[in-house]
Amino acid sequence: MKKILLAASECVPFIKTGGLADVAGALPKYFDKENYDVRVILPRYMCIPEKYRNQMYWIANFYMYFNGRDRFVGVFKLEMNGVTYYFVDNEEYYSGSSPYTDARYDIEKFCFFCKAALAVLPTIGFQPDIIHCNDWHTGLIPVYLKTEFCRDLYYAGMKCVITIHNLKFQGVWNIPDMKQFTGFPDDLFTSDKLEFFGQGNMFKGGIVYSDAVTTVSDTYSHEVMTPFYGERLDPLLAARSNAFYGIVNGIDTEIFDPANDPLIWKSYDVSNFRTNKKHNKQELQKQFGLAVDPHKMLVGIVSRLTDQKGFDLVARVFEEMLYEDMQFVILGTGDRKYEDMFRYFAGRYPDRVAACITYSEEVSHRIYAGTDAFLMPSLFEPCGLSQLIALRYGSVPIVRETGGLKDTVQAYNEVENTGTGFSFANYNAHEMMATIRYAEHIFRDDKRRFNQIVERGMQQDFSWHASARKYEALYDKVCGW
Repeated sequence: MKKILLAASECVPFIKTGGLADVAGALPKYFDKENYDVRVILPRYMCIPEKYRNQMYWIANFYMYFNGRDRFVGVFKLEMNGVTYYFVDNEEYYSGSSPYTDARYDIEKFCFFCKAALAVLPTIGFQPDIIHCNDWHTGLIPVYLKTEFCRDLYYAGMKCVITIHNLKFQGVWNIPDMKQFTGFPDDLFTSDKLEFFGQGNMFKGGIVYSDAVTTVSDTYSHEVMTPFYGERLDPLLAARSNAFYGIVNGIDTEIFDPANDPLIWKSYDVSNFRTNKKHNKQELQKQFGLAVDPHKMLVGIVSRLTDQKGFDLVARVFEEMLYEDMQFVILGTGDRKYEDMFRYFAGRYPDRVAACITYSEEVSHRIYAGTDAFLMPSLFEPCGLSQLIALRYGSVPIVRETGGLKDTVQAYNEVENTGTGFSFANYNAHEMMATIRYAEHIFRDDKRRFNQIVERGMQQDFSWHASARKYEALYDKVCGW
């Protein structure tokens, strides 16, 4: 049996702030359980819902030297859906109301988690062949493993893989504090290891010391080796290109299934969406007070409302787009300027724009099911999950060709009648608007072809099965199996 430990700062259903939690929660369920024993380790935050904390049972506790003194480490365990989860407990670090707080405190508590995740292994009786780390919060696990812990035979031969979910956040802090937290010697804070423009960088350490590096789409793996996307780590990633892989994320197709979704008004699948999906559109228009009209293209947005997601482009041309015969429904929170912009347009054009400035899982499912098209004009998008969900629900994606959006949405080709969505290449507001207008033209004037785009999209397989097979192949390669 091949043993894998997946380390992450968040994981559904226990704690979630972003897409990392979806990956950590879904991926382990899809491995070949006859050959791979995949378990998960994360902090035991006090803000994890009580119903889950009550299901955890204590395994052990001990003291670990960290940041100048011995500190308590508790270990809890929970089994769910065939996956074993371990939780590292320390009330000093994990008692807050949120998994992330201020930068300095987060650096310290995730340095602690990195060391504790290794220290607990003999106690829990699990000796993984590979530790799969995720984002900067776990970046020091490979460093600890290859330096301090390698002196213990228990850890001999263990390998590390680290996945980049979002390179923008790297765990950067001043070197004196980081040395104090970690106990690392001076020779680890050099330009070829953890030093980063005069500071210490946890993510850089993980990339340097891991046996392989992955990111969440093939296109993004090439983008981050360029200065525009590389967040000043592009030279390092280029140097590691022989051990750098892009594996696109998947979605949990049991949760996101229009044929069996209790949150939508009328279920449907690829065989009957032409008759059943329109009921969801009609009810969505009613719910948000939009004009109930099947002939108006209804465009959905479910997103953080930030520049990274392309809303500066939307802001530039949104009113001009509203001159067209189409509608928009927006769900999300983010920068105040974009929240206020959508509130303003919803007030001014109530029959064409609906703005739900919050987050609701139920409303998100209804938007995917009830819209004709789904807009994602991101500046950069390592993978993106929303376009995968939109494809499954038959809401045709309109995306910018970057990262995972480029890898997962095939642009419509009118001559060959191929494609699963619409896309534009340049980060330009008028190019985006022209693409939306083109999609609306196909929707309005060639409904048969538009429905064929929907059908092709719904037939795509973006379950975790395919991604899990690729991770299995990578693990086998790293370990020489």
